[in-house]
Amino acid sequence: MKKHVLAWADVRYGYQHDSISHAIATIERLGRESGAYDTWIRTDSQPITKTPIEFKTGTGIATGEQFLAHNLTFYDAIFFFGVREIELTPAQKTDLMSFIKDDGKGFVVAHSGATAFFSWPEFGEMLGGRFDEHPWGITKATVVLDDPKFPATKHFKPSFEWTDEFYQIKDFSRANLRVLAHLDTKSLDMTKPLIHRTDGDFPAAWAKTHGKGRVFYSILGHSEESWDSPVIQQLYFNALKWSMKMVDADLTPLPKK
Repeated sequence: MKKHVLAWADVRYGYQHDSISHAIATIERLGRESGAYDTWIRTDSQPITKTPIEFKTGTGIATGEQFLAHNLTFYDAIFFFGVREIELTPAQKTDLMSFIKDDGKGFVVAHSGATAFFSWPEFGEMLGGRFDEHPWGITKATVVLDDPKFPATKHFKPSFEWTDEFYQIKDFSRANLRVLAHLDTKSLDMTKPLIHRTDGDFPAAWAKTHGKGRVFYSILGHSEESWDSPVIQQLYFNALKWSMKMVDADLTPLPKK
């Protein structure tokens, strides 16, 4: 039986990266072509609830007919590419955390998703880190593989050059998650004024649990063109499969190389 993925991209109150539409379309296509999952795309936050969503038609032949929309109980994972302070009620926030922590569902976050919900501490705890500027803008740098066996990164070369808007991450610790890849600081200008990390540790992707659920994040995927690359497609497609427990992996924290 196919899995169900909600592609959630509420960008009403932040900068919409040009890549978001193409990213979501790519996630939908990869699921459909592989037969692994079906995708429902939403650019609002109505489905983020466990309460039944009911509405009635207002005009036409079916006037007054009642319909049900899918809520969180229908989905096996969320692919999240939203930004900034998305409007959720306290009940919606509780249901989203329960979806992951209690129900054991997946939560896969791309690039600017780390800029979301700065005013919601539990979201940052669940994710494992927070956006803390992109000191280098869009540039070329070397990505170094930390875990050659994890499903989402096993196709990575030991190190490779990549052009992206590389994020600096704060409020993360290798002790609390498994870093899958990181940036090689020798390939970056470390004199930039917005660099805040003093330990030289700039993760590019990680995986962790939150209660019973599985959480994945990567800073990669800023540009629209990057979503045509097998590097990005396999990264997020296999992360989704892992998050839905279709494959397993070791999550023991790794020291920095």
